[in-house]
Amino acid sequence: MSGNHYYYGDSVNMHGTRDSIGMVKHQNGNGAEQLAPAVVTAIGELHRMIEDLRVRLDGPNAQLVADSLPALNPAAAVSAQERHRALVTVAGVVSTLGAVGQPVAEAVRAVIELLGG
Repeated sequence: MSGNHYYYGDSVNMHGTRDSIGMVKHQNGNGAEQLAPAVVTAIGELHRMIEDLRVRLDGPNAQLVADSLPALNPAAAVSAQERHRALVTVAGVVSTLGAVGQPVAEAVRAVIELLGG
């Protein structure tokens, strides 16, 4: 690359063409996925269970879960990878609680299965 040319987003250069009418893009701009109703319901139940369990978490673990919650909002425009990372984080934290965290861990597992992962 030479010169001070900076391109952000799409850059299209066309040479020697005719009858070109545009560019076709098949993608969602933010990488987010549309969730099935069953997944939305399961995530809602998971949120309720996490809220009930948060009082048992210490500072660092409570912060890890709090940091993961935005990616677990069904309306959030997050990638599947980010949502999966948040689910795995929550599962790891609640596993430290033993039997008390088991129902939440199972709910996380169910959401991951519904997401196909």
